[in-house]
Amino acid sequence: MNDFLSEIEFAGLNSRIKRLSDEILYSTRDYYKTMGLDIEPNWHLIFLLLEKYESMTITDISQELRMSHPACVKIINKMKKKGYVNSRTDDNDLRKQLLELSEKSLEQLPVFREHWNAGAKTTKDLMENSPHFIEELKEIELRISEKSYKERTLKHLNLK
Repeated sequence: MNDFLSEIEFAGLNSRIKRLSDEILYSTRDYYKTMGLDIEPNWHLIFLLLEKYESMTITDISQELRMSHPACVKIINKMKKKGYVNSRTDDNDLRKQLLELSEKSLEQLPVFREHWNAGAKTTKDLMENSPHFIEELKEIELRISEKSYKERTLKHLNLK
């Protein structure tokens, strides 16, 4: 079967990246369900950050992941509901809520890490024929951080 997005090359690139991301996300979610893990695919980033820094605000997490604040709030609320994240008021600034891993998280981290490591090996296997993919992705991210997609496209239309 023909793949229209592949046929249109660069014009279909954004959709192809999204399609690939969704496919990996849904497959990972299915894997977690099959293995009896009560977590979501995008939670591991929060687990790892809070393990590393012990406590962080949602704003800190959002900035560290370069993810929108509302997206972080959504993830954190789901994690709180499942008992994986606790929040407490910052002693130095009563307006700030500090997020920390719960006891449940700390107990489950070794199990989760085993699955995350296996997933990382799977991703490495998938990238076997693309040894420079990570470096190339980093370069694209850097270029977009220097000048946005919008700015670049306006330039091509001679509007900026």
